[in-house]
Amino acid sequence: MASFKIEGGHKLGGTITPQGAKNEVLQILCAVLLTPERVVVNNVPDIIDVNKLIFILGELGVKVEKLNRSSYAFQADDIDLPYLESAEFKRDGSSLRGSIMLVGPLLARFGKGYIPRPGGDKIGRRRLDTHFEGFIKLGAKFRYNKEEYFYGVEAKSLQGTDMLLDEASVTGTANILMASVLAKGTTKIYNAACEPYIQQLSKMLNSMGAKISGVGSNLLIIEGVTFLGGCEHTVLPDMIEIGSWIGVAVMTRSELTIKDVSWENLGQIPDVFRKLGIQLEKRGDDIYIPEQASYEIQNYIDGSILTIADAPWPGFTPDLLSIVLVIATQAKGTVLIHQKMFESRLFFVDKLIDMGAKVILCDPHRATVIGHNFQSQLKATKMTSPDIRAGISLLIAALSAKGTSIINNIEQIDRGYENIEARLKSIGAKITRIED
Repeated sequence: MASFKIEGGHKLGGTITPQGAKNEVLQILCAVLLTPERVVVNNVPDIIDVNKLIFILGELGVKVEKLNRSSYAFQADDIDLPYLESAEFKRDGSSLRGSIMLVGPLLARFGKGYIPRPGGDKIGRRRLDTHFEGFIKLGAKFRYNKEEYFYGVEAKSLQGTDMLLDEASVTGTANILMASVLAKGTTKIYNAACEPYIQQLSKMLNSMGAKISGVGSNLLIIEGVTFLGGCEHTVLPDMIEIGSWIGVAVMTRSELTIKDVSWENLGQIPDVFRKLGIQLEKRGDDIYIPEQASYEIQNYIDGSILTIADAPWPGFTPDLLSIVLVIATQAKGTVLIHQKMFESRLFFVDKLIDMGAKVILCDPHRATVIGHNFQSQLKATKMTSPDIRAGISLLIAALSAKGTSIINNIEQIDRGYENIEARLKSIGAKITRIED
């Protein structure tokens, strides 16, 4: 397993262009299974999770053509359905959480979809009930092999229906949406996730011939069609990576410009960072972050301590709470971080405490951060990345720390961030990848 060696305490500067959105592209790649025609996808990030899914599509029989560094063409006109029940698929699919979204399009087009229990981040319980309850309501039969942790749904045909999702799951909404576009009749999905990722998937499916209305709301109405055609789709810039680069600039007290961020799809992200006292400027479609000697956390109007909590869109994304927590360690003031959606995501704070941060872990979901206001610099240490977002947060902390830090298990970071060390070096970071 590889590690990063980071010499912290250096000012950075320059311009960064964010990669394509990981959470969007995983949905988009699964959607290519809905048509036998050619689908071109642009702005595909070169990261482990995406490359694993492209590999699985190739093993499934999808013709994959790499057009340039970030564009691919896919054609699913000769699918190898027996692969879905093979030992190879059970191995490959179990290593990637996003593989669950293969089930919806396979069920819709071929009448069957199978998946091993998917892997991914170890950030607490992430159940699959929403996905399979949606498929069952569309008319599929569900089966589960407990010995092999292998799920399956089958249906001769899917019938549109009304359903109320038990949670506004992004991947659950995407999966059910992809299944329902080829169902007979009309499907109404209440309490649907309405993140930009779902909006992008809906726009792509409509360009293929689907009939989806209510895009951007929590009520999606889908009139089933009998066939979907090919299309070309461009993935949005990754809002989580954009937030990560803001964290890099702030913690190293550096001037940075983040290019082409798609401001209209950032939601509350800029405002949440501003509540931490961080200066952000909108310059066209770029974010400019000036060098800041300090930043002060805003209190509420009545003087009480600010709480930053995650919530389904248009609430603040849970994927950036780890970044916010790290930034708060050097702010002036105190903030309560409330991670509602995943019960293990705050456990990385023990590493920050080892580095000298003042963080009180109240329970698995809440942490109080008392900022140093840069009066006491974080200290370098050796640590291990537990998941993608904690990994990048620890990397940001290490870039600001005094001394040389080592981060192990950096495959977790590579799962979500493209060529991160080269891009950090391009703005002046002292970082080296060490291969074991």
